[in-house]
Amino acid sequence: MTQAITVKCRLIVPPELTEKVDETLEGFAEACNQILQTAKEHNVWNTTKLHHLTYKPVREATELKANHVCQAIRRVVNQRKATQQIHKFRPTSVGLDVRTFRYIESKQQVGVTLKSGRVNFDLKIGGYQIALLRGQSPTSATLKKTRQGDYYINIVVEVPTQPKGRTPKVLGVDRGLRDIATTSTGKSWNGEQLRATREKYVRVRASIQAKRTKSAKRLLRRLSGRESRFQSWVNHNISQQLVREAKATNAVIAFEDLTGIRLSVKLRKKTRTEIHRWAFYQLQLFTEYKANIAGVEVVTVDPRYTSQTCSRCHHVPPERGKSYRHGKRFKCGFCGFEHDADVNGALNIAQLGAVVTQPEISTYACVP
Repeated sequence: MTQAITVKCRLIVPPELTEKVDETLEGFAEACNQILQTAKEHNVWNTTKLHHLTYKPVREATELKANHVCQAIRRVVNQRKATQQIHKFRPTSVGLDVRTFRYIESKQQVGVTLKSGRVNFDLKIGGYQIALLRGQSPTSATLKKTRQGDYYINIVVEVPTQPKGRTPKVLGVDRGLRDIATTSTGKSWNGEQLRATREKYVRVRASIQAKRTKSAKRLLRRLSGRESRFQSWVNHNISQQLVREAKATNAVIAFEDLTGIRLSVKLRKKTRTEIHRWAFYQLQLFTEYKANIAGVEVVTVDPRYTSQTCSRCHHVPPERGKSYRHGKRFKCGFCGFEHDADVNGALNIAQLGAVVTQPEISTYACVP
């Protein structure tokens, strides 16, 4: 079994070739926009049908290579699946396949087919990327240009995964706003620094937006990227530690299924805003792909009552709207069990995870 991951590599583009690369990016964006327009007019979002409608006219209009046009069609269809509303494609990236891309390991170069023909570019990469690319024959990649004018190529490689064995142990993970994640073993990651960073960016953005200048808009885009990268860095670190602990203890990782939480919660405006900025799914996504490589299974469970149920006696408050949780403390009104509220929730998630992985040995009493 293998897991597909993306290796981000810096591309060294000589000054005399930047115009040719930009020409290809612009042609690819133009092709995507023409295909998008045709797809909207005919309400056709099937790759094969869209190919018959757009391939020849788009190739004649853009003078792109055949495989670039095919990649543009796939880009439009895949974007439609990801989001229902597509406005316009910008010249920031181009999809490459085995006919338009080649990784040359001996020289640490990549061969990329541009609008003007095939060109070999040197890579500026470190030991981590070299190790991931060693012995690989990747067949797809994406060439990207940043707002700062730098060029990168994201190479998709297949890395081997460890076999997943059955285990009765489950590591429950409770996610929240105060603590980003808390495990059933009592480990937690405080979200105070992340929250403070977000609030700082909110204040800075508010002051910049009032200026309404072109330089202010550029600064806003840069700030957005910084905040996003910081969030990703935090989630990468947490997910790495979760997988490491699960691997060391031979445990399955269990998350709550929080699909649609942004639409279902009815909270105060400030809390609602925090939830919309909360990258809870990113943490799960990072954990899943790291766990797959390490041979650790990840499951999701029903989130209902996990924070209200006593992890010892499984009792739930009999009155609707009432809870045994008070801030960070949980005290069961039935058996008197006291614990950290987030750890109690993580213990419930772990027990529900055991129901999913090995229902024949689980003793967890499911709440109605």
